[in-house]
Amino acid sequence: MDYTPRYPQPFTLKEAISLDVGLNTPHAEIARLQNSLSHLKETQAFLKADLDESGETDPEVLKAFEENQGVIGSQEERVSMLKMALTEKGIVGGAHYELPNTTQTPQTNTTQSSEPATTTVTSSTASEEVNGEGDGVYL
Repeated sequence: MDYTPRYPQPFTLKEAISLDVGLNTPHAEIARLQNSLSHLKETQAFLKADLDESGETDPEVLKAFEENQGVIGSQEERVSMLKMALTEKGIVGGAHYELPNTTQTPQTNTTQSSEPATTTVTSSTASEEVNGEGDGVYL
């Protein structure tokens, strides 16, 4: 399988395929990269909000935003390469490799509600679970 990465990568697809799956190396790297991507995307939301809100563009903020875009692209590509390597080895990826597609944007709440917030808490009793009325896992 040939693959030419768009971004510089620390390994080739061929090297990724040769990694020992028994050591969980590709799985651990995917998890590490996804955690990093999550933090980078959160940071990008804050930087974008700062760039959009301020009248003047801070060159340092703009530089950080642009650099992060490149890092995000590189890391997303690396995750894809690792997933391709696992697929090549016959390991089918699952939903646990996917990041939620939500991007958090910092917001300020400017509306006030006159109604108090309420929270509903439910619990099941031991008798409900013994009698089979509660949901859950029984060991």
